[in-house]
Amino acid sequence: MRAFLQRLSGAMLSAAAFAAPLGASAQAYPSQTVRIVVPFTAGTGMDTIARAVAPRLSERIGQPVVVQNVPGASGNIGADQVAKAGADGHTLLMGANTMLMASQLYPNVPFDPQKDFAPISMAAYGTLMLVSNPKTGFKTLGDLVKFVKARPGALTYGSPGIGTPHHMAMELFKAQSGAFMLHVPYRGTAGYTQDLLGGEVSVGFLPIHVAQGFVNSGRLTALAVGSAKRHPVAPNVPTFEELGQKGVEVDMWYAFFAPAKTPAPVLNKLNSEIAAILKLPEVGELFGKGGLVAASSSGDELAGIVKTDYPRWGQVIRRNGIKPE
Repeated sequence: MRAFLQRLSGAMLSAAAFAAPLGASAQAYPSQTVRIVVPFTAGTGMDTIARAVAPRLSERIGQPVVVQNVPGASGNIGADQVAKAGADGHTLLMGANTMLMASQLYPNVPFDPQKDFAPISMAAYGTLMLVSNPKTGFKTLGDLVKFVKARPGALTYGSPGIGTPHHMAMELFKAQSGAFMLHVPYRGTAGYTQDLLGGEVSVGFLPIHVAQGFVNSGRLTALAVGSAKRHPVAPNVPTFEELGQKGVEVDMWYAFFAPAKTPAPVLNKLNSEIAAILKLPEVGELFGKGGLVAASSSGDELAGIVKTDYPRWGQVIRRNGIKPE
């Protein structure tokens, strides 16, 4: 019995010695500057979120938090940089559902968004609105669907580019409704929006905070919103599901990720701090000006969203043979 107790005591001491560095490292986090990689240019929704969170996170964790823009390949370059970073919580990704699209759109992407990142928390949602130019005469979504089904290919829709949420949302709507329209991709939002307003393209998706101003002035007609519920910015505009088009929920979402294998205590700490920041009234107000709704989540909830969205967008890409520009 005495020998057994000695062996048990030795085993417990060994386990404690093994666990001590892990606990110490978690308690020591962060031990240096934390970098948030934004895989797009400054001024985008991702950038707005990261720059709102960074200084507040710095105050809460006692270390500098810097934002670094690493654009390219529709976000794949910056995402890959984070996937290959040390799994210690000092390099984070300001990600979005575009990551799930772009990683399947481009060939030979060197990371897997489902396996190479540890989800921390959701950050915000942005809603897309389907609009038409008044020259079309479409007053409702039904008008659009009826016209397109009677004249397949006679109508053009625009987007800021191949693989953008605007493009992917329309392809999903086309698949669900059985409508066929010709895609006119632009190189950016400015030219696309200008031609939508001018009637060079007939319909398209725009972020709700951009679209609603043009709807209010009569320059565009609102047909539907891509969220699960009506949006407070445009409470009179119905959702696709209300109008009988199921499965066309195309909200843009934004979230924080860390490299895979980041320790759970570090992820939990980041989740807690980011959730607290997202609840601040001034943060909600700042996001609202950009058409975003602040929203935190658990890591498991975010993982579930990724698991659902990844195959959905992959199916849209493969079914329509979508290739990058």
